[in-house]
Amino acid sequence: MKSTGIVRKTDHLGRIVLPKELRRSLDINTKDPLEIFIDGERVVLSKYKPIKQCMVTGIISDDNYVLSDGKVILSKEGMKILLAELGS
Repeated sequence: MKSTGIVRKTDHLGRIVLPKELRRSLDINTKDPLEIFIDGERVVLSKYKPIKQCMVTGIISDDNYVLSDGKVILSKEGMKILLAELGS
């Protein structure tokens, strides 16, 4: 892990501010979700990237379709299966 030399204190609600330069270099924009991990005694923040897993087949791919504002994720194969079941 690389040290940035940046030290921040938490406020009374436990919040910290990520410096603008750090947000810019990591492409973190306002309202971007961050995922929080624990590694021993370390807290690790990572820009959240949802797993695009098909709800029908379980296939994980960036090519899967995200529908209904992220509530439904389908692969091409999953769509074919779903359409076949709806058609019968």
